Amino acid sequence: MRKVGIVGIGHVGVTVAHIIVSQGLADELVLIDHNTAKLASEELDLRDSASLLDKHIFIHAGNYNDLADAEVVISALGHIDLITEGGDRFEELRANAPEARQVGADLQHVGFHGVLLVISNPVDVITGIYQKATGLPHNQVIGTGTYLDTARLKRSLADILHLDPRSINGYVLGEHGDSQFAAWSTVNVLGENIDTLAQHYDLNLTQIEQAARIGGFTVFSGKGYTNFAIAHAAVSLLELILSDAHRESIVSHFNIELGSYISSPAVIGREGIVAEFNLPLRDDEKEKLLASAKAIQQKTQHLI
Repeated sequence: MRKVGIVGIGHVGVTVAHIIVSQGLADELVLIDHNTAKLASEELDLRDSASLLDKHIFIHAGNYNDLADAEVVISALGHIDLITEGGDRFEELRANAPEARQVGADLQHVGFHGVLLVISNPVDVITGIYQKATGLPHNQVIGTGTYLDTARLKRSLADILHLDPRSINGYVLGEHGDSQFAAWSTVNVLGENIDTLAQHYDLNLTQIEQAARIGGFTVFSGKGYTNFAIAHAAVSLLELILSDAHRESIVSHFNIELGSYISSPAVIGREGIVAEFNLPLRDDEKEKLLASAKAIQQKTQHLI
C-alpha cells in the first residue's frame, strides 16, 4: 500500500496533498500540522474533493504514530512570512531548524524507516538537520534542492527558443539559493550544446541563469508565497520513489567529498538515492560547486 505523510499543511503542503489526491498517487495520505483548525478544514476539503474522483484514497489528519509505516514522508513545514522582499531562504532557518529537529525526533521515536523528502527551506541545511535528527541513512533523506531551479532554467531557455522545456537537458547545481549555478556544460537542446546555441541565437546566458535563480522570489513578490511549481517538483520526486523508478534526477543529497547536503544528479528509487555517479564538469564548474558548499556552511555556522 502506498502510504504518504505530509508534515506542514500550509500553501505548499496542501498543494502537494491536492496533487496527490487529484492524481491518485497514494492509497493513504496522512496530514500533520500544529494548526489543528486549519488541518481539519483542509482534511475535509480534500476528502470532499476525493469523493468526486475516480480513484479511492484514504485521507486523514493524523499524528506521528501514523507515519511509522509510511513509505514517504514529505516535510513542507515553513515560515514564508519570515522572508522579506528580495530576501534569502536562510531567513527561515531560525524558525524551521528547531521544528525540523522536533519532527525528526518524533519520526525516529515512532520508528519511521521510509524516505524523507524535504521541501522546507533553506532546504540543503534543513535536510541535513533531518538526517541527524532521524538517524536515517543519508540516502533515505533527500531534499528538492535545485530540482525546481533546473526546471526554471529550462523554462527560461525554452521561452527564448520557442520550445517545450522538456526538450532541454541540463542542470542547475549547488545550493537552492544564491550560490546555485547553471552547469552549462551539461545543457543541450535538440542535440546541440549550449555554446553553439548561444552563438546562433545570441543568447545572454547570464541573464537566463539569473532568471532561474530569482524565479521563486519573482513569484513571491506578486503573491506573497510560492506553491504550484515547488509542489509539483516534490510530487514528481515522490513518484520516482514510490515507483522505484531508478531514474536520474537532481536532488539535494549528501555529498561525502563536500561534507554537505547539496544538489547534483543521482539515481532515485524506493530507497531514495539508489546510485550515484560522477557528473562530468568543467574545472570552473567544479570550483563553483565547491564554493556553493562552502557558502552553505558559512551561512549555517552561526545560525544553528
